[in-house]
Amino acid sequence: MKEGIVVYQSKYGAAAKYAAWLGELTGFDTVKVSDAETEDLLDYSSIVLCGGIYASGIAGLSFLKKNFSRLEGKKTAVFCVGASPFDEKAIEEIKARNLKGSLSTIPLFYGRGMWDEEKMTTRDRTLCRMLQKSVAKKDPDTYEPWQKALMCAAGESRDWTDRKYLEPLMEYLKTEEEN
Repeated sequence: MKEGIVVYQSKYGAAAKYAAWLGELTGFDTVKVSDAETEDLLDYSSIVLCGGIYASGIAGLSFLKKNFSRLEGKKTAVFCVGASPFDEKAIEEIKARNLKGSLSTIPLFYGRGMWDEEKMTTRDRTLCRMLQKSVAKKDPDTYEPWQKALMCAAGESRDWTDRKYLEPLMEYLKTEEEN
């Protein structure tokens, strides 16, 4: 049996970057969700899904949900990527919204991604601008962390990706190997 695989779905490149880094750090194979075959995953003892957060959903999670019953007994984790700074409360909300039922025992990890309005689809750029207009009506002293990040990034290109965000996941994978 092979050690592990990182299955990823990346719209603007941050999740792909984290997947590549994770592959380098662990020796795990990496594959896009669109190229992943359930039968191939059965050969691995560990599976990490890496996907961006879009409208509170995790990209690629539908693949994991669809195949989860066949992957029983495998070490499984989800690494999600978003533009906001790490916020424990927000991550718990993402987990509660996405990892329900049989998926509730899967650990969720987070890494900060990228922001580049020029690379965004027209739809995504429009939605972000609508959200920025809505947030701008609030008192800046009451902004949640994601709202501050949204307002600071407007009109700019940012890359917050950092290997340090993989450390908790690496620790989890190491701990799981020792058990």
